Amino acid sequence: MNGLYDEIRLALHNVWKRRWLALLVAWGVCLVGWLVVSMIPNRYQSQARVYAQMQSLLPEKIGVTAVERQRELDRVKRTLTSTNNLEKVVQRTALGKNLNTPKEVTAAAEGLKGNIKFVDEKENVFLITAEASFGGKSDQQNAALSRDIVQSLINVMIEDNLSGSRVETTESLKFLDAQVAEREKQLKDAETAKVAFETRFPGMIPGVGSSATRRESARLELSRVESDLISAQSSLASIRGQLAGISPSISTPSTFVPGVGPSTQRVAQLEAEISEAYSRGWTDGHPDMAGLKSKLARAQVVAANESTGRTIPGVTTPNPAYSSLQSMLADKQAAVSALSARRGALASELAVQNANQGQEPTIAAELSKLTENYNAIKVQYDKLVGTREEIRVRGNVQSSTSSVQFNVTDKPTLPTKPAAPDRPLLLTGVLLLGLLTGAGVAFLKSQVQTGFVTAKKLASVSGLPVIGAISEVMTPRQKAKGAKRQKMFLGGSAALAGAWVLLITVEMLQRTGVI
Repeated sequence: MNGLYDEIRLALHNVWKRRWLALLVAWGVCLVGWLVVSMIPNRYQSQARVYAQMQSLLPEKIGVTAVERQRELDRVKRTLTSTNNLEKVVQRTALGKNLNTPKEVTAAAEGLKGNIKFVDEKENVFLITAEASFGGKSDQQNAALSRDIVQSLINVMIEDNLSGSRVETTESLKFLDAQVAEREKQLKDAETAKVAFETRFPGMIPGVGSSATRRESARLELSRVESDLISAQSSLASIRGQLAGISPSISTPSTFVPGVGPSTQRVAQLEAEISEAYSRGWTDGHPDMAGLKSKLARAQVVAANESTGRTIPGVTTPNPAYSSLQSMLADKQAAVSALSARRGALASELAVQNANQGQEPTIAAELSKLTENYNAIKVQYDKLVGTREEIRVRGNVQSSTSSVQFNVTDKPTLPTKPAAPDRPLLLTGVLLLGLLTGAGVAFLKSQVQTGFVTAKKLASVSGLPVIGAISEVMTPRQKAKGAKRQKMFLGGSAALAGAWVLLITVEMLQRTGVI
């Protein structure tokens, strides 16, 4: 027991020796933790109680029993928080203000499911609770939004009850929908089989003229196409012969273009300047006149050796006649290809008609059978669709009389203070975490150092006897310095406690509405 006590004292001593490190770590953890706590958004909660009253006076023709009424109430409860209903809530509240696409509305509705609770308190009485903590909105907006969500849920519940269909109608419509879908598939299959049969025997279906007429028409068309093909091939051969005798390009020889070089231009400029000087009255003895004549002499020497023209090389250009013939050649080749393809198609069609000439009675009988099958399925499909619409109209008439009425006993409340988070508790927890973290860091640092606080600890680690130990002797100056550091440490600790008290006070004042 004494050994454990000594270990605890030794640990506390090690932490105390490194108390500044512990205080700094505690300050850092607390500042970060308090900042995180301050960033946690407030959650506002609104509640409402609803009483479901069963209607006993209903029209006899509707015949809604008590079991069916209870079943209707259960259906409304189960579907209250469905995605479809929550999308209506989103669109009716401030949540749907900036949502532009159905996908965004659905995502907002899915996120709203976790904020809504539906609790049965007793028979036909249930509690609706909604929480609001949405980013980008103020506390007042979230508080109002929680109330609006509850009110919208109540409105949706009442509307769903008023517009809901009866169980018998729902089951009948479900059965008829399945039958209509099955008949529709059969109708599509029959129509597909009929079209496939007509496509399989083109030109053999009655009602489009006799087979002999169609064959004669195909022969005449084939003859005309062959005549056009021969003419096109002749034109193609003629154009190819013309292309063989025309050159694809035209060459132009090189030419010499006379001109005046820059040195010759300089000579003319100097001569003009000398003439202008004479007109001003200068003589040959004038210094500037002498300079101009000297420049003129040098320019004349350079100009005598300068070329006074340039040679433009010859070029080769495409022959327009050759290009025009090439274009005509491409058109004729395309015409020949098209006529050849048309001739092949007509020949194939004529061959099929000749081959199927003896099958016409059998094909007509098969087509008649397919048509009768299609018409029979069409009659059944139309009858089922009419019956389904009749039952749907009857269900809508029944839905106009509600078997369950909802009465709001406690209206949705407007919360004046947040339901979560419990910031005083979180702020206190952060303070304790900071103190424990600071002490833990100081203790860990003491474990990684090689010093020993007591002689007993040195002896236990080294396994050697320790003769004695010399206590630390402090001078008055060191004592004064230590006392000053002690006061600073106490001030830092007091400041940490004061910051915690200040944060708790501000939070309490905010909850009471003072600030």
